[in-house]
Amino acid sequence: MRKLVLLLLCLLLQACLKSEEVKPWDRNVLAQDRAQLISDRLESAADEHIYFSKEAANGGQSLGGGGCGCN
Repeated sequence: MRKLVLLLLCLLLQACLKSEEVKPWDRNVLAQDRAQLISDRLESAADEHIYFSKEAANGGQSLGGGGCGCN
């Protein structure tokens, strides 16, 4: 019974991790600015500067903490 459950879990995990190949004609869509994680580099640089100035830390905007340790 354990082997059957383990086999089913492995098959389920494999199905969840299956990735699809990006076709050449879809790559132009993924390369557009609106598809990027950071679409506006100037705004990102301004946010980084504000965060650095307030927290006295560099990077890690998605995590709390840093600087004075009050977060």
